[in-house]
Amino acid sequence: MTVPDELHYTREHEWVAINGSTASIGITDHAQQALGDVVYVSLPSAGSKITAGEPCGEVESTKSVSDIFAPVDGEVAEANPEIEQNPGLVNADPYGTGWLFKVTLATADGELPPGLLTAAEYSEFIAEE
Repeated sequence: MTVPDELHYTREHEWVAINGSTASIGITDHAQQALGDVVYVSLPSAGSKITAGEPCGEVESTKSVSDIFAPVDGEVAEANPEIEQNPGLVNADPYGTGWLFKVTLATADGELPPGLLTAAEYSEFIAEE
């Protein structure tokens, strides 16, 4: 299982890559493995406001349906257009082409949103689950 060091993570198994005032968001390798084959993803639309800790979408797999929780506060800038046609990208490349959406952060540029875990903290968290 992969946990890239440069990303931040939530206890709900989302990852966040912050670049200036924009955050790219997806689900972790751990989450996609637990879900199994992803068959459908419902994402927030561009312009939607999201609040950290609140559901903002869903991932449906052959095993179950799981909420996507917003890891940050902000406004959705873009949803991954490839995911609708090919939700299996979440399984194939969760940290690359399987990204879900991008958010313009509500926090100051460069300020890390509270509650996010480092790669080491996330690795420890999933080991304890």
